[in-house]
Amino acid sequence: MRITDEVARLRLAGEDVVSLCAGEPSARPAPGTLKAVGYTGPLGTMPLRAAIAKHYFDWYGVDLEPEAVAVTTGSSGAFQLVFLAAFDPGDRVALVSPGYPAYRNILRTLGVEVIEIPTGPQTRYQPTPELLDEAVREHGELAGLVVASPANPTGTMLNRGELTALVGWCQRNHTRIISDEIYHGITFPQPGEADPRGVSVASLDPNAVVINSFSKYWGMTGWRLGWAILPEDLRGPVEALASNFALSPPSPAQELALTAFTEESYAERDAVVAGFARARSLILDAAPELGWGTAAPSDGAFYYYSELGPWLEEFGSSAAYAKALLSEANVAVVPGVDFDLVHGDRAVRLSYAAGEAAVEEAIVRILRFQELRKR
Repeated sequence: MRITDEVARLRLAGEDVVSLCAGEPSARPAPGTLKAVGYTGPLGTMPLRAAIAKHYFDWYGVDLEPEAVAVTTGSSGAFQLVFLAAFDPGDRVALVSPGYPAYRNILRTLGVEVIEIPTGPQTRYQPTPELLDEAVREHGELAGLVVASPANPTGTMLNRGELTALVGWCQRNHTRIISDEIYHGITFPQPGEADPRGVSVASLDPNAVVINSFSKYWGMTGWRLGWAILPEDLRGPVEALASNFALSPPSPAQELALTAFTEESYAERDAVVAGFARARSLILDAAPELGWGTAAPSDGAFYYYSELGPWLEEFGSSAAYAKALLSEANVAVVPGVDFDLVHGDRAVRLSYAAGEAAVEEAIVRILRFQELRKR
């Protein structure tokens, strides 16, 4: 696959290269049947890797070389490759709870010991150096820390000072930090706020790992295309793993993704984010009437995560509440048990990615459902 990459570079430079490398049929589908697409390099095409690198300069002022970018089969593929390359069985990796369950599930599948750090409103559902110190005292040294900003399911974000403090802690303790930035761009900053799209760890630590995707801000979920920004020591291992697991990311998706980094595309997607902001306001405005418990501040992404408060007495768990809400009011929400194995049965997550009209109708139905339950 490295030779295939070199062939592509030479041909791009105008060289007439005859390649007898890949097990890839040269006879393509006939016109009008299937579109002819072939393998790319294991870490994606160089034009797309260069476009992603330029995106980091445009948004964050970070000067990356294209070789630092690994294009993957979704952010899920990036997490699998990075976790495999960065950690060994028995290593300890910390992540917060509530948090995205796939981190935990992938790491445990690879034999990594997952250290879940309970968080709440006192730290805005994010890790702190103090919480990491406590985790080390209880469990031992940490090989890695996974952070997410904006986070799923809480939507909370780390500001520059908070993320800088975590990076400093990781550097002092020889802990690799992996930052999930898949919701960057879907943020709701106050006027004049610095870093309105989010702070990338790539701007703070050249040895950090960044995971991102075309799925959220650009809405390209079904195209299964993500990327990782890699420090030099992980590039070779990730490339080797990628070439064995998938050979290359999907070619049609990479071709389409090249159109994402234009002024027109950014304007279109920012308009979508403005719609998310209006849907978010509908939920925040309805919160007092919903009468639930403590909610996470939804700084970004498109989630509202809240404890059910007094409604737990009626239903006993968030799963029971969600089941009844779907059965009786035709509204689907996610119980928090996947995100938090200890306290998730007290909370639910609402996604306002469905848009203003859907959120407005859902609120009406939820309030009607709860009113009927009071009687």
